[in-house]
Amino acid sequence: MKFPTIDIYSQKNVYQLFIGVNLALIGIASIFYTYNIVDNLDTREHRQLAIFAQLIEYQANHPDLTEDYTKLFEIVRENIKQSRIPTVLVSEDLQPQGDINLDIPSNVSEAEHTRLLKEAFEEMKEENPPIVVDVMGTKQYIYYSDSPLLVQMRYYPYAQLLSLLVLAFLAYLIFSSSRAAEQNRVWVGLAKETAHQLGTPIASLMGWVSFFRTDPDRYPEEYTREIEKDINRLEMITARFSSIGSAPTMKYEKMVEVLGPFLDYLKRRISTKVKLQFINELDTERSMYLNRNLFEWVVENICKNAVDAMTGAGELNVRMFALNKQEVAIDISDTGKGIPRGSWQKVFKPGVSTKKRGWGLGLTLAKRIVEEYHGGKLFVKSSEVGKGTTFRIILRR
Repeated sequence: MKFPTIDIYSQKNVYQLFIGVNLALIGIASIFYTYNIVDNLDTREHRQLAIFAQLIEYQANHPDLTEDYTKLFEIVRENIKQSRIPTVLVSEDLQPQGDINLDIPSNVSEAEHTRLLKEAFEEMKEENPPIVVDVMGTKQYIYYSDSPLLVQMRYYPYAQLLSLLVLAFLAYLIFSSSRAAEQNRVWVGLAKETAHQLGTPIASLMGWVSFFRTDPDRYPEEYTREIEKDINRLEMITARFSSIGSAPTMKYEKMVEVLGPFLDYLKRRISTKVKLQFINELDTERSMYLNRNLFEWVVENICKNAVDAMTGAGELNVRMFALNKQEVAIDISDTGKGIPRGSWQKVFKPGVSTKKRGWGLGLTLAKRIVEEYHGGKLFVKSSEVGKGTTFRIILRR
């Protein structure tokens, strides 16, 4: 039975896009809805002041007002006061005649009061056009500002949208850190269990090597030595898996002495059709602080992926050089299939593999070893489909 392959990272991008679009729609809907309320509130405040202006006109032009009309005038005036609409009435020559809802202390002098009123209506000029009041052929003007409620409502949708974005960002951080911690526990558990499972057959193989050495005539030593080398290799792999999730032992190692012999060993273990070339541009005495076993594992993972990408034939170049006094770079270049530009980051995600039986953990663990344990960087420096890929490792002192 063949199961369909599911690209979980493409699905993740779709979910993120879906959430982002919905947040944007909520924000836009909130802005439009609030602006509709603001427009209605603005119209209402203007209508209140227009009615107030008409009442002032009528009161001025009809001195014999009834008590009911005077009461109506006071009700409208009180309504404006309750709505907290800052209002100033000025004469035709722009001299203040009265005010409502201006925060002016009652104990100031008349001159100071007049000055503050002028400052207020000068600011009001910039906000709203005045309402004209015709008082017995003389024009007066009502200047006003938006009420505090109206001002708050204008900014409310932006505050709401910002709150949504902050909440979404915090939720994303919490979810991502929780998921990363869970993944780490899974990978650590898997690595340690693998090391444990390898222990029994390795011990058995070591017993067989000892047995072969008891009869060198029947079992030639050269064969036994080769088997022993592979057993030692398996022990090193087991040690690598065991060290995942725990603090590795680090020390200063000469880079040439680490990478040179390891690539010589690797050359004997890959296809003879792959031309592996080591280009060293680094001082032979240059040392870096690292764990040799884990670092070799990183190089091996990248090199073996490169060999697979070349389908067993091509060129594999490993170039080591100094970026500066503190950093050393290792470029691993192949002439394989290449990686599409959009997948340069994805290749380091767990589960991403082009192999039918691949776990997709090699580059994930390699990146973790370089960046978390060695404080360096591992990334795709360049790649072109059909021509090859270059991975870059950067180590810092």
